[in-house]
Amino acid sequence: MTPSRTVPAWAAGQDRPAVRHARLGRIALIGFAVATAVDLGSLLAGWHLGHVIAKPLLMPLLVAYVVTRGAPRLLVAALLFGWGGDLALLFDADPAFLVGMGSFAVGHVCYLVLFGKRAANPLLGGAYALALVGTVAMLWADLPADLRIPVAGYSLLLTAMAYRSSALGPRAGIGGALFLLSDTLIATGVAEWPQLPRPDFWIMATYVAAQYLLATGAITRTTNGESTGQSTREAGVR
Repeated sequence: MTPSRTVPAWAAGQDRPAVRHARLGRIALIGFAVATAVDLGSLLAGWHLGHVIAKPLLMPLLVAYVVTRGAPRLLVAALLFGWGGDLALLFDADPAFLVGMGSFAVGHVCYLVLFGKRAANPLLGGAYALALVGTVAMLWADLPADLRIPVAGYSLLLTAMAYRSSALGPRAGIGGALFLLSDTLIATGVAEWPQLPRPDFWIMATYVAAQYLLATGAITRTTNGESTGQSTREAGVR
């Protein structure tokens, strides 16, 4: 007969924090999905109160999820500054718009530092540079005079973040591109260009997808990178 094996009590106790973290992560991710559905559904239905309630929950729930996955501090900071921008843009006023843009800009700086010096495709960088110059040139005359320089500076930072995000892989790269698309839709609205039906829906849909893909792309890359590096170091010791 094969002797039965049981997990020692001390070993089972060590697994409990990991199990709790995984459970909390699933709860946070489900909450993020529910808040996203409520927010986007509210925008489609024209229910402003639902948007006001759901939008401020999005980034904190995403932060809670990535924290349980061992997210680096810079990623948490980027998402929290994004949350600050979300809150500011709930107010329909020029000062709030500038505050929101500034908060998002700091978040992009956090992302850029997080991406580090990893190599990215220079051809993609050239495409992003052309898109930046072309978009700013077309929007310039239609933007309010006092917003032209801030929007141009922000667009440069955002485009750099979108380009550098590709260094983490396709998931994060798509997230960066969607972030650029989302904020470009906002800029066309400020310039009073013709908009798609329910423009706020498309802005939020691309934004939420962008932050999710950037966050999960970053934690996947950093977790895999740290694990690979640690395994290599351990192999060298042995």
